[in-house]
Order: sequence, then C-alpha cells, then structure tokens
Amino acid sequence: MATEPTRRRRTRSDGERSHRAILEAAGRLATTDGLDGISIARVASEIGMSKSGLFSHFASKEDLQMATIDAAEAIYAAEVIEPALEQPQGMPQLRALCERYVSYVERGVFPGGCFFAATAAEWDTRPGPIRDRLRGVLAGWSDLLAVNLRAARDQGELAADVDEARLIFELNALLHEANGSYLLFRDRIALEHARAAIADRLARSAP
Repeated sequence: MATEPTRRRRTRSDGERSHRAILEAAGRLATTDGLDGISIARVASEIGMSKSGLFSHFASKEDLQMATIDAAEAIYAAEVIEPALEQPQGMPQLRALCERYVSYVERGVFPGGCFFAATAAEWDTRPGPIRDRLRGVLAGWSDLLAVNLRAARDQGELAADVDEARLIFELNALLHEANGSYLLFRDRIALEHARAAIADRLARSAP
C-alpha cells in the first residue's frame, strides 16, 4: 500500500504531466489556429481531458494563453538561444542565432512555424497583456542580436558605419520571410535563400 507522501508525490507528478501536455497542445494549436483560437474546450478535446479537469489548471482562457506563451518561450530558448550561446559572443554567436532560428522552422518544432511570428501577426493590433507579453519576447530577441553586434564592433568584426538597428531589422525580415514562405510553399529553398542572404549581409557588414 502506498504511503501518504508517495501518493502526494504521484499526484503532483501526474498533475505536472497533465500541465505539460496541456501547454504542448496549446502551443501547437496556437501556431495553426491562432492564439485566440485556443480555448479550454478546444485544448481539452485535443488531449482527451474534461473541461473541468483543464479548469483545475487554468481558471480562464487568458491564463491559458499567457501560460502557453511562457511555455513557447522556454522551447524557443532551448531550441534557438541556448545552443547559439555556446558560440563566442560577436559574429559567431550572431550567425548561430540566425542559423538556429532557421533550423527551428525547418525541423517543425511547432506545426505552424515560429510560434512568435504566428502570434505576433495575430495580436499586433490588439492592445492588452497578451500583446505586451509577445512584444517583450520579440524585443528580447532583438536585444540579443544587438548585444552581439556591439560585441562584433568592439572586436573589429563590424564596420564602424553599419547601422545596427537597420541590420537587426534586415536580419529579422529575412528570418520571418523564410518562416512564412516555407510554411506557405513547403519548399526548403526559402530556408536556403535566407541562409545565403544572411551570410551575404553579414559579410558586407565586415570592416
């Protein structure tokens, strides 16, 4: 017979697995049906859970949406940012960040491509805490690119006259276009074009 502490640990472990399954399903749905398309009922149906069971984890649709963004950010960090941070800061790390983003799309981490590209397009004109949260994640990404561009300049890898803000805009434009074009046409040439264009743009930014 299981002791009371063992039962509590098992219950907590089951609850953690259910919570993780909910957020994984919500993340997948958000990239295909939209973040606004996920609901307690929709996610419950997706994973075979009762609505009342899902309500024990999230009290409202907005709670579920915000938690889904948090989970997607953790996945993005694990798939894109953390592997790139193993490279030296400056141009090596900047190139690695761009490559990991393209690989994240190519490997289909989410069925609808980049989670943040999909949800930002959905919420860009809708004020409120969800848009603020998405803006924070995307601003953090651009800040990380900026940190590496400044390091590259300090190390003599970036020409003095390069406009850092414009270069970040161009890199993000190439990455987001690769994501959108690959999703629409399912042709990897878009990803290869992005890789080549990013390499060319960074090469032209050298002193």
